[in-house]
Amino acid sequence: MRFPWPRAWFVFGIAFGLPASGAEKIDFTRQILPILSDACFRCHGPDASSREAKLRLDEREGLFRTRDEITVVAPGKPAESELVLRITSQDEDEVMPPRESARPLKPAEIDLLKRWVAAGAPWSRHWAYAPPVPPILPKITGGLAGRVRNPIDAFVFARLQREGLKAAPEAPAAALLRRLSLDLTGLPPAPAELEAFLADRSPQAYERAVDRLLASPRYGERWAWDWLDLARYADTNGFQGDPERTMWPWRDWVVNALNANMPYDRFTLEQLAGDLLPEATQEQRIASGFHRNNMFNGEGGRIAEETRVENVFDRVETTATVWLGSTFTCARCHDHKYDPITQRDYYALFDVFNQMSETGKNGGGQVAPVLDLSTPGEREALKTATRVVDEVAAQTEAFELRKFPRPAGVPLTESEAARLPGNLPNYIARLEPKRRGVDSLLESVSYFRQHDPEYAAVLEQQLNAVRARDATASRISRVMIMDQLTEPRDTFILSKGSYENKTEAQVFGAIPAIFRGAAKTAAPGERINRLDLARW
Repeated sequence: MRFPWPRAWFVFGIAFGLPASGAEKIDFTRQILPILSDACFRCHGPDASSREAKLRLDEREGLFRTRDEITVVAPGKPAESELVLRITSQDEDEVMPPRESARPLKPAEIDLLKRWVAAGAPWSRHWAYAPPVPPILPKITGGLAGRVRNPIDAFVFARLQREGLKAAPEAPAAALLRRLSLDLTGLPPAPAELEAFLADRSPQAYERAVDRLLASPRYGERWAWDWLDLARYADTNGFQGDPERTMWPWRDWVVNALNANMPYDRFTLEQLAGDLLPEATQEQRIASGFHRNNMFNGEGGRIAEETRVENVFDRVETTATVWLGSTFTCARCHDHKYDPITQRDYYALFDVFNQMSETGKNGGGQVAPVLDLSTPGEREALKTATRVVDEVAAQTEAFELRKFPRPAGVPLTESEAARLPGNLPNYIARLEPKRRGVDSLLESVSYFRQHDPEYAAVLEQQLNAVRARDATASRISRVMIMDQLTEPRDTFILSKGSYENKTEAQVFGAIPAIFRGAAKTAAPGERINRLDLARW
């Protein structure tokens, strides 16, 4: 899972603005697209409500469009390109952007656009949607050449030379170890570790310190922090009374996966769809809890379906943020204005996460589906405690037949119990003894201690048994996980993202069109599931 060098070259090439080939050239996405976006897209961009002349410059088809013998951009022919003619025009009625525009073009930007068209107007998608290509390593000359120890150094030093800056001297050994230790484990080095590092004069001293820290269990604990934030990890639900839930088994799975250096593809697969893997293990099902970490609204007056849909929204958008590095939220209600993500793409991913049994109805801490992690001993203890509750409840029921006499077969609601004060009719008359909980029994015991001590003693015996059973149950860990419906749930595009405004446009699980390529796609009536998505 640790960062591979080829990917690092690509990232640093982007960060430091280095071309993928040796020759310097005008880069459309880095140099031209920002100018068009700032100065032109307000009137000729993705927003249909403000678009002028039915012209879109944010799409290739619009940028190179020819209509009525007028070509917006004619590659290699600035004099025949309407874009160049408009941005250089001296006519107040023709110049673009208009003189009163909030974002007029600067002379240097006009010159760059002209040179771009003259160079053949090379167009490309934003680098985020293009396959990564490792850039050529820059050659370092002079005194810095001897300090290049890995490919990343070459990018850093090349930028320093280009900016006319000097490299800082190497930090003292003690500072290097402190930085390394804090970065990999979140802890400063122990005095003995520092002494050993300072005493190690071999060229491999730093590498050995890295290996030692990577082997520490603290490594997984430190590097889990950021992942837990991405996953919105919490052991409470986040709304109203904020009831507790048990998600720490999933947290421990992340820590253990990092410490085991689990490959990132497997790390992804098990968290998005561990429950769907063939013969899924308990650990893989726990891993699927990634998407059960979201906040859950258990408010009494909420609408269950609204809560369920909001949870699915959360899973779509978190998946896009974490694995695609992209914000999808805009596309809940309309096509994305700045990324090639449509509303249909959004609801195709929505369909992928719409196929689980969660209903939005549960208001407690643990929201089904959950995985029972009890041991055989815990299960036996709970069985025993439940049997005791049933036995004591039977004794309570026998006592109440005498206290509230009624003909055989007539429910307790037809007896004097229905006329008890306060909430007692709900607790006594309407709840059979084995269904009564701690709260109802506490109030009942409190009342009858003054009005019928013998009955209070019976109820108190039941209260003790229920408390013992609940305490035994609370010691059993249950973690929320994902599951899959056997009968698919239909998914429709929701107008303005409202759960109650289904359109007639039905969608099926699919990878967003911009990414599709060779990935499995969904024809009408077919759909990909979370496992397909994770494998992609």
